Amino acid sequence: MDRNTVNWRGYIPAITTPFTREGVLDTDALHVQVDWLVKEGIQGAILAGTSGEWFSMSTEERAQLFAAGAEHRSDTFPVIGACNAFTPHEAITHARAAEAAGLDGILLTPPPYIVPNRKEIIAFYRAVSDATDIPMTVYNWPRGCVVDMDVDLLTELAQIENVVAIKNSTGDFASFLAGMYALEGQVRYFGLPTNALGADLAILGHGDGLMGTGGILGRDQADFWNAVDTGDRERAIRLGAKDRVYMNAWFRPDYGVQFGNQQAIIKTALRLRGIPAGFVRAPLLDLTTEEVARVEATLHQLGIETVSPAHV
Repeated sequence: MDRNTVNWRGYIPAITTPFTREGVLDTDALHVQVDWLVKEGIQGAILAGTSGEWFSMSTEERAQLFAAGAEHRSDTFPVIGACNAFTPHEAITHARAAEAAGLDGILLTPPPYIVPNRKEIIAFYRAVSDATDIPMTVYNWPRGCVVDMDVDLLTELAQIENVVAIKNSTGDFASFLAGMYALEGQVRYFGLPTNALGADLAILGHGDGLMGTGGILGRDQADFWNAVDTGDRERAIRLGAKDRVYMNAWFRPDYGVQFGNQQAIIKTALRLRGIPAGFVRAPLLDLTTEEVARVEATLHQLGIETVSPAHV
């Protein structure tokens, strides 16, 4: 497999996993959320990523989520299942569930918390690739895994049979660019910023998009990449600036949050838009009234109408 095995491009958000207030997986709400994303022209979705609270889901629930999400996949809306886990055995179990459900691919970080060395990381990815036949995205997520995979390591991982894409969320932009140029022609490369630099790089043919957070802006986030594809730099920059508004209001430059937690913020924003995104599971907590008001104020700043917080 290589980058031409898949047609992934554009804005492919890691979406939230809806849970009821009682903590039950709510696939009916997931269907509504994904239907909205498809209607908005979003170019795909990732299930059970960090935004999707993989860490609080059972193996059976993750398989159930993959099966529900697979119902929405199409040639223009690829659905990818995150298989993050602490051991190769667990990751392989999730990857096989994604494969059985008919998902387009999987996304996989190094085992979080453990801080594996280079040799262990390569062995981890190779074990999952050898056990499955599904396209794989390597996810470099230093904030969550305490491992920042450098260009040499990403280049070695790109040689593994099933690896077709890299999602690189390193905070080192020089390393991001070096990886992008080193791996061009081999794998798809996600993580371009939605600003003037990102637009310029994409218009010049570098990078494949952004596997972003939640998709809460809907069509505006998809259209950044549509504008790039038509060479409309000014429109792309204008749309990308909207993305920066909520990122700057809710998150820090290192992808940490300014209040609450990432998952609750995204779910609150979606619910304020009238989309049944559900609530977070413990140990995460839903936002306070004051924090909900902060999210609502940002949406209003972006010109987005909201439903009453009393109904959220």
